[in-house]
Amino acid sequence: MKAFSPVMLFFLLVTQSASAQVADLNGAWTVDASACAAVFTDANNRLAFKPDADLHAGGLIVQGKRITGTMQKCTVKSLHDDGTNMRVTASCSDGVAYSDMTFDVKVTGENKITLSSKEPVPVEMQYSRCTM
Repeated sequence: MKAFSPVMLFFLLVTQSASAQVADLNGAWTVDASACAAVFTDANNRLAFKPDADLHAGGLIVQGKRITGTMQKCTVKSLHDDGTNMRVTASCSDGVAYSDMTFDVKVTGENKITLSSKEPVPVEMQYSRCTM
């Protein structure tokens, strides 16, 4: 299994338990809120990554059930809400291969989430929403 990527993490954000929550997760997310302007652009009313986004913390763009990172794209396949956390399974592609990934998402504050995975190696990352 591949290493945990930002796209996989953001995938979790998109799949909150209620459709209103899903809409609330749409947008641009990064691990370093101060780097938003260096990571994302809003050209022609469409969110996109700047060419050197990975050099400035990288991030994720969530649009419905689609999650895009600088190196990977995911589509949510299923989700389970246990009341505290969301368990999400997504189909992800890096342009060469597809794989299914499972993650946990926890809303930790306003415009803040924590994404985590136990496999293949335990990983936990915090993301902040960028205002665009």
